[in-house]
Amino acid sequence: MRRFIIEQFDTNITSHSGLALVGAAINQQTQLVQQLDGAIPLRHGIPHSDLIKSYLGLLSIGKNDFEAIQAMVDDDFFKSALDIGRVPCADRLRQRMDERAKSYLPAIVQASIDFLMSTQAAITPLTMGHVPLDADVTPFDNSGSQKEGVSFTYKKHDGFAPMAVYLGQEGYCIEFEFREGKQHCQKGTPALLKRSLERASELTNLPILLRLDGGNDAIANVEVVLDHNEKHAQVDVDFIIKWNPRKKDPEYWLDLAEKQAKWDEPRPGKRVGLFDVTVKRNWSGNEYTLRRVMRVVERTIDKHGQHLAIADIEVEGWWTSLWNGNQEIIDLYADHGTSEQFHSEFKTDMDIERLPSGKFATNALVLACSVLVYNILRWIGQNGLLGTDTPLRHKAKRRRIKTVM
Repeated sequence: MRRFIIEQFDTNITSHSGLALVGAAINQQTQLVQQLDGAIPLRHGIPHSDLIKSYLGLLSIGKNDFEAIQAMVDDDFFKSALDIGRVPCADRLRQRMDERAKSYLPAIVQASIDFLMSTQAAITPLTMGHVPLDADVTPFDNSGSQKEGVSFTYKKHDGFAPMAVYLGQEGYCIEFEFREGKQHCQKGTPALLKRSLERASELTNLPILLRLDGGNDAIANVEVVLDHNEKHAQVDVDFIIKWNPRKKDPEYWLDLAEKQAKWDEPRPGKRVGLFDVTVKRNWSGNEYTLRRVMRVVERTIDKHGQHLAIADIEVEGWWTSLWNGNQEIIDLYADHGTSEQFHSEFKTDMDIERLPSGKFATNALVLACSVLVYNILRWIGQNGLLGTDTPLRHKAKRRRIKTVM
């Protein structure tokens, strides 16, 4: 058996060498340093940019608690990789982020978009040619805490209910609006969509497909899309929005489907009918004519082979500006579920679900910082882990953030 010699050296070894890439991305592909240090006055102390880059570095290694910075105060590689002069202690980091949260936030949000534009991040469209733009609320469970803004969410736990917007099949995040847990998903959404469409139009010249869940079945969202198309003719935006039936009688839709639908029987006792309807909706004195794709499912035998005394009728619908086939519209919306994976990467891979501060504004800043780091890590993954020389266990369109870390 071969004998190994183990020796101790004074050289420091780090497990986070990738911070050098994160630091290069922040310093070379964004204007974050100039926007923070140039626009926000500071009498003395650690520069704003050093403080924020220190926290971005923590997020890059999957830590969001302020106390974790203590391990980096004397870490020379951490400072060098992120080009930081001084790393703040935990108390100073928390205090400055509490004091300056609202001042820092716009610079962080802009840096995230600037990074995607500067790197010309590849944004992959769907096979039908549109770039997906998926918006959805994802509750953050902060049960048992007294943090500002924590309240009962629709997931039946106490927490927050931020709304995220992802662009392209890669899932780059261009918005993550921080919200109280009790806030309805539609409140503030038209303004959010307006900002998101403008940002998306700066990042791609391809047509955009906006996809929303049934909680956002509101004509106000359709109006935002139509208004955007009038003002930005260079990038067309279409939409698919899940229909909220609001207690409509399923028997009515079954009768209508019997007359208009194309029926299929995937198994004995189950029939599926597809058809579309044209509906007029009024909003702010204007009348809109919209297409809605309908799917009616009638079950007389359940999946276990049990005959049902009363048929089970399931009705679903999707508002859309597209004129593709009914099944294609449904399939395009089903792909919207991919955004749940992006939520998971924020919550688990980056461990951002349980936010570190008791102050609402500070947690909003933490979330904005996580978006910038998420986009950087996503870009590193797309460019560094999918090359021809990279050994892969299986083919993939993207790498999870945890894999990149």
